[in-house]
Amino acid sequence: MESDNDEIKERLIEDFRPRLKQHISVEPVLDYILFIENDQKELIRQKAKTEGDPAAANLLITAVLKKPHSPGWFKEFVDALSNAGCQLAADYMQDNLPEPEVEAENDTCVRLIRILIPSLLDMNTNQVCPHCSAKDLITQEDSEIITAETTNKGNRSGARELLKRIIMRGRPGWFSTFLDVLRVTQHRDLYQLMSGASQKDEKPLSVRDEPPENEAATQSPAVVETCDGPEGLDKDATEEIQDETDLYNAQSTEPRLPNSSEPSQPDGTESMAADGGPEKADIVLRDYQRDVARPALEGKNIIICLPTGSGKTRVAVYITKKHLDDRREGGQSGKVVVLVNKVPLVEQHFSSEFLPFLKDRYKVERVSGDSQLKISFTEIVKNNDVIICTAQILENYLERSVSGDDEGVHLSDLTLIVIDECHHTQKGGVYNHIMMRFLKQKHKNSRLKKEEKEPVPLPQILGLTASPGVGGATKMEKAEEHILRICANLDASGIMTWNLGEYKKQEAKKIIVNVEDRKMDPFGDVIKKIMNAIHEHAELNPTFELGSQNYEQWVVQTERDATKEENHKVRVCAEHLRRYNEGLQLSNTIRMCDAFNFLNKYQEEEMKSKTAPDSDVVIQITRTERFLFNLFKDNQQELLELAKQPQYENDSLSKLRAKILQEFSSREEARGIIFTKTRRSAIALSQWIQENPKFDDIGVKASYVIGGGDQSVVKPMTSAEQKDVLKKFSNGKVNLLIATTVAEEGLDISACNFVIRYGLVTNEISMIQARGRARAEDSSYTLVETKNSGVAEKECVNEYRINMMNKAIEKIRALNKADYDKKIMEYQIQAIMEEKIRMTKKKQKGIKNENATELKLNCRGCSKLACTGENIQIIENMHRVNVSSEFSELFILRENSTLQERRLDYETNGYITCKDCGQRWGSMMLFRGIECPCLHVKNFAVTLNGKKISKCSKWSELPVKFQAFDYAEHANRMAPSSDDDSDAE
Repeated sequence: MESDNDEIKERLIEDFRPRLKQHISVEPVLDYILFIENDQKELIRQKAKTEGDPAAANLLITAVLKKPHSPGWFKEFVDALSNAGCQLAADYMQDNLPEPEVEAENDTCVRLIRILIPSLLDMNTNQVCPHCSAKDLITQEDSEIITAETTNKGNRSGARELLKRIIMRGRPGWFSTFLDVLRVTQHRDLYQLMSGASQKDEKPLSVRDEPPENEAATQSPAVVETCDGPEGLDKDATEEIQDETDLYNAQSTEPRLPNSSEPSQPDGTESMAADGGPEKADIVLRDYQRDVARPALEGKNIIICLPTGSGKTRVAVYITKKHLDDRREGGQSGKVVVLVNKVPLVEQHFSSEFLPFLKDRYKVERVSGDSQLKISFTEIVKNNDVIICTAQILENYLERSVSGDDEGVHLSDLTLIVIDECHHTQKGGVYNHIMMRFLKQKHKNSRLKKEEKEPVPLPQILGLTASPGVGGATKMEKAEEHILRICANLDASGIMTWNLGEYKKQEAKKIIVNVEDRKMDPFGDVIKKIMNAIHEHAELNPTFELGSQNYEQWVVQTERDATKEENHKVRVCAEHLRRYNEGLQLSNTIRMCDAFNFLNKYQEEEMKSKTAPDSDVVIQITRTERFLFNLFKDNQQELLELAKQPQYENDSLSKLRAKILQEFSSREEARGIIFTKTRRSAIALSQWIQENPKFDDIGVKASYVIGGGDQSVVKPMTSAEQKDVLKKFSNGKVNLLIATTVAEEGLDISACNFVIRYGLVTNEISMIQARGRARAEDSSYTLVETKNSGVAEKECVNEYRINMMNKAIEKIRALNKADYDKKIMEYQIQAIMEEKIRMTKKKQKGIKNENATELKLNCRGCSKLACTGENIQIIENMHRVNVSSEFSELFILRENSTLQERRLDYETNGYITCKDCGQRWGSMMLFRGIECPCLHVKNFAVTLNGKKISKCSKWSELPVKFQAFDYAEHANRMAPSSDDDSDAE
């Protein structure tokens, strides 16, 4: 029977949860509730500090409803509400409900306060507050908090707190009482504004005399702006409505959107919009967000520097909307381009940020390298108001407009450019190319103005970053210079930062986990034994520790030198040594079996390359190659057996296992990210976790996310695959993400309880980005060392650089305008001059004046002459192919199921290797029905004009102009042979 009563009370609380959240002041209520554990109370209090009372009240209600219930729990909850001054909330729980029409009146009054808040914030808070306390509109504790807020943050902040608490406490009749307080305290203008009374007749206007409920309830700020006269709102007031903090944190009596029980967004903003939300949505910024946005709203170029998760993108959406609104009101069109540096960010910004808030008034589109829309980018720009795209696409079309080869896009077509992760606007990156065009035109405009000519219009620039970094600086002066150069590159009038104060999330607690060297490492000892045998065979004497980064650099250079000198013995040994070194690194990071599988697969691929698919072809195997194959074969079984013995696993993996188990065992709903160095280790760690039953027992659901570029031998992830994993992580189907640095920056990853950097420390920017992913309450940020990683030392250096960066930003912000502008101008002129010199050198280097016949490509494996430059032709200014019949006799075509690359006009599904030694030369490309052997220059020893080139990894590094591929000629040449085949059939 008692359980039935409890169920009724639970249902009562759930039914009124939306109302209770509006009328509970969490702090005093917690003081009177004893059945909630202290740890839970602290979480609720922390929620109130960071996200406000409504969000904390929601958490409080959840704690109250948690079973099993203690005796008298419901009465204790209701008494706590009454004793804490939350009488209206207590009334709802005691079936002492206001009449529906009274409740509707109350909601109308709340809406009126919300509309008039820009004017109400000008009240004399210190004068009004005591009268409100005397009239029981607020409690004594409320009064103390309001007074402290007014003292510390000013009158307007105190007024906002007062209004919020009046509404929270408000029982029926509060509105008339508050009007009386305004009248008594001589706030006649506010009294008249709220009541509609004239100076002759100051009788308060009852809700019955106000506009009909259906009219008042549906009136939006856009409608109110049309009001005239003393009873309406002046234009300045109404324009501020969206700027002010919503008294209910955007809550209302209407049902909330799905999955939006929390009023505060994860990025620190509040709104009524969500994915697939209502077409008309207001963007409500917090104080610090409005402050950093203000110069941009005035049309200035700025950089907004706020921590990860503090709502930079939402601020950018707000600025975009105001920019477009202002231009439309002025009778001008606006065109905004939002630039990102990663393909997944295009869809993320489009669907989660810009589209929900702008789609009711403006056309929003997104374009990335994965989209067919990139072909018609010019039309996309013409036909839309906001375009979200990767920076390279815009740069390509800006270049087209200059070259005149095709219709492109001009900077003058745009009115605002938003640059996400703008700290990349340096060192010749694509952001820098775009901004260099901007700076050149800006300085041309200065000259045009002096000549009294019409300047070319340029867009406003808005940069967003969590950290500009210090660029490797060791002194404050260099740190300032680095940040000032970024400001100069973005033509920023200033860098806007803000102390988040009460909005600042509690920083994740930092833990460094040190590891011990293995007491015994028989698996690693066998690999080192193999490597030393190779050193002896090739007569090599390295001085670096095996398995270290320095050793890897040494062996790469050794391989290059040997290729240049045609020393095949040393070259092939160096290639194998590099793989063994990587195997050592893997065994120090992940499982020994993963390292063994990597080495075993490499040996199988090498052996396969020495086996011809055609029995008539005999591929040479040199004495050194046979020695290397036998060396691995002799030790293969021992490595396999050792890889199965867990007692020899590295301590890093043991510490990582313990940390994951701790995080998932100590939290109700854990969610975390492990950052690791390589794609291979990310995949292996994910597999290790999935195969371990201990992780499965505590509910760990792991997956990995890696980069989309093809520069690695590990198969990359497509953007669709990345998106799928991140979606699963967002909805909880995956709760542990193992990621390379692709997830550090920008990607919208749900707030995590913990972040682990596993043997990975890069620079201070990456550290801030990774640490910023741990945004949930009571989160942790852990560094786990791996052998030779130097994690602790690098992390210490990064902490020092972060402090240096913050001080440098403050010093820059403290500069007077004249000094700042002078420095920015100097750096811009310097950048333009350096760009001119760089372009001159590039043109000189790019002059393809060398005779193609003087280029020789020899097989990297056996030094056989593969072809000369005169036989090479180029397709689409990109692919170098050799379709001569002589060349086709020199290679073998092999299938490769992992190599399937489809484009509009061509595809590759196999690779070609030297018929003599099996060295890979390139891929077989099918171009519009014609098979074209496509050469990769890195697979050849290159000689130009009789001079051997030791390092050549890109065709663009060669000053040789190749003949364009003549498709028609080759198609005609093939036609007779095709006819012969048909006749034969």
